[in-house]
Amino acid sequence: MGKSLVIVESPAKAKTINKYLGRNFVVRSSVGHVKDLPKSQLGVDVEHDFQPEYEIIRGKGKVLAEIKKLAKEAEAIYLAPDPDREGEAIAWHIAQEIGAIPDGNGTGKPSRGKTGRGASKKTAAKSRAKKGPKVYRVLFNEITKKAIEEAIRNPGELNEAKYNAQQARRILDRLVGYQISPLLWDKVRRGLSAGRVQSVAVRLIVDREREIRAFKPEEYWSITATLEGRTPPPFEAKLVRIGDQKVEIRSGEEAQRIVSALDGATWVVQKVEKRERRRSPAPPFITSALQQEAARKLGFSAKKTMTLAQRLYEGVELGDEGSVGLITYMRTDSTRLSNEAVAEVRAHIERQYGKDFLPETPNVYRSRKSAQDAHEAIRPTSMEWTPERVKPFLETDLYRLYELIWRRFVACQMVPAVYDQTTVDVEAKGHVFRATGSVVKFAGFMQVYIEGRDEGDPLAAEEEGGSGLPPDLAEGDRLRLLKLDPQQHFTQPPPRYTEASLVKALEEKGIGRPSTYAAILSNIRDREYVTLEDRRFRPTQLGEIVTDLLVESFPEIVDVTFTAGMEDKLDKVEEGQVDWVKMLKEFYGPFEKTLKEAAASMRDVKAQEIPTDIPCEKCGRNMVIKWGRMGEFLACPGYPECKNTRDFVRDPETGAIKVVEEVATDEICPESGHPLVVKRGRFGRFLACSGYPECRYTKTITTGIACPQCGQGELAERRSKRGKTFFSCNRYPECTFALWDRPKPIRCPQCDYPFLVQKYSK
Repeated sequence: MGKSLVIVESPAKAKTINKYLGRNFVVRSSVGHVKDLPKSQLGVDVEHDFQPEYEIIRGKGKVLAEIKKLAKEAEAIYLAPDPDREGEAIAWHIAQEIGAIPDGNGTGKPSRGKTGRGASKKTAAKSRAKKGPKVYRVLFNEITKKAIEEAIRNPGELNEAKYNAQQARRILDRLVGYQISPLLWDKVRRGLSAGRVQSVAVRLIVDREREIRAFKPEEYWSITATLEGRTPPPFEAKLVRIGDQKVEIRSGEEAQRIVSALDGATWVVQKVEKRERRRSPAPPFITSALQQEAARKLGFSAKKTMTLAQRLYEGVELGDEGSVGLITYMRTDSTRLSNEAVAEVRAHIERQYGKDFLPETPNVYRSRKSAQDAHEAIRPTSMEWTPERVKPFLETDLYRLYELIWRRFVACQMVPAVYDQTTVDVEAKGHVFRATGSVVKFAGFMQVYIEGRDEGDPLAAEEEGGSGLPPDLAEGDRLRLLKLDPQQHFTQPPPRYTEASLVKALEEKGIGRPSTYAAILSNIRDREYVTLEDRRFRPTQLGEIVTDLLVESFPEIVDVTFTAGMEDKLDKVEEGQVDWVKMLKEFYGPFEKTLKEAAASMRDVKAQEIPTDIPCEKCGRNMVIKWGRMGEFLACPGYPECKNTRDFVRDPETGAIKVVEEVATDEICPESGHPLVVKRGRFGRFLACSGYPECRYTKTITTGIACPQCGQGELAERRSKRGKTFFSCNRYPECTFALWDRPKPIRCPQCDYPFLVQKYSK
């Protein structure tokens, strides 16, 4: 009996699965995608039903050669990449390469270049009927022995609709990005990119920043009374009504009149209302919720969260147990849980916390309407692997994410938390002050897990335990006033997006899909469209300029509703309800027309010169604002006769510009004898001769710290092509030592390493 071949996309996943299947199976990894559209050209034949021209990805030739060799010798072939659209595309392309399905022209031979719309069910069935090993598609929602053996016993077929949905998305993104990006190169700067989804994400950040700038704070006042009943503690109550009218205090004078009017008042409890309130646990994690919660509670980026989750899914080494998959598949938008998983966690809850924490029937959560429901929610694969048990084998961040998933899963099947909530109204000369308090009566699910909250969420304070009120307050009680405190406030602008709140906004608006959020958030930072400051997104000037150009020339591409509509259509392609070629034709007709108009009319930022009243200190002309690779700068309009340039900054509130003066140093130019000054260029700060342009001497700014690799050079501050600051040996290319973190000339007190590096944490 020959061996069966199982093909997955990840080496770690291959290792775990190989352990479970045994000697009759050979498990190999494709190491991700094996084919893609070419990098150097459009790769889509728009005249012939958008036929894609796939190429074997560079470096994957050897991988495919081994897979083909093993496929010829195999008794059966199981294609087992991840159970999503991307995984289906990997499986489909491998099937084409081993000749299991036609390559698009009905030949059934491996692709050598172009690959068309994919095999029809009829031709695929014919291909499978040919002599050779049978080819199956298997889906692993979790990497456990039971799940893998079950999937192998009950294999399925390749899903053409799911593959077409991935292919349509890939082509759609290529049509947009590949054809808009060159316009941005011409009009702004080379290397920029536009993306169907990433550009909308940047627009959300830009629009929010402009809301903040345009926001005009409004003054308002509150009046708080500190009161004491028969027994301590004192409590606070806020003015809510005067007579039957809701209070809105707009000035200090008005607040002071109210305070004066209450002089000598009798303070009496008007009403006491007590009620029991229940709060239910949050559902188990879906992809977007995991990304949001890991950002709130752990300070992880979406990219880091998904990278760690992938490892937990594929398998991690647990001592003598070997590689074990600890969580179910991490790309899902369904809150569904298997009956077996629910039974297992209910047994754990009863055993660990007692019957009082276990609901009579399992908690069931409703997924969003757009949810595919193909996979379960993200959960531990087995209650056997408690966080305490696996902690010795996991690195810190991997453990923290696993514990988060574990606790959320356990909590989702526990009883609600119960609060005793009390509301007290106090009357004084017709003025009604209100105090509210709540205490946790029964912790319920909160014994295990409390969901994180974004800024401004009213539940945040409650989750910290609430505030208590004296237990014996009753209607008619007279109270003693300890203090009456008027306080000034100002309305606040909407907060800048964090990773968590941006993911939430993208999900709510239907932009992209949870599996794409990590890449979107990473891309917009890498492209220098936004920065992350104090864990909040701020658009760069480049991001604002590109957004404005796209809104002017391609309003639909960066329209939230349009982008969400495209996602819905892609979902319908996957469900087999919409033909992907028809969908692309409906999109491309208007887009092609807009593209031609934009090529002629898009504003040329590079050629734009904005006059100022700042004189050039070299020739006296008024300087102009120009756009360069590093952003805006001041330049003399007399170029090339006068080549003077200056840096400037804009006031974030008014937009007024302020010239950045050159900072002189104590160092002397060895060629001209002039002082060296600090300048800023394409690759960051550097030292230059103040006698420029007569003397063009420059020098890198070093940290004064010796290079630990060569011992001869010093670490110097540099800037990468993508604008990130890093530090490397100034003897490059002779010495290639580099690091991203800023070095500090402080020896390590533990190991005596010559310097420490500056890190930032939550």
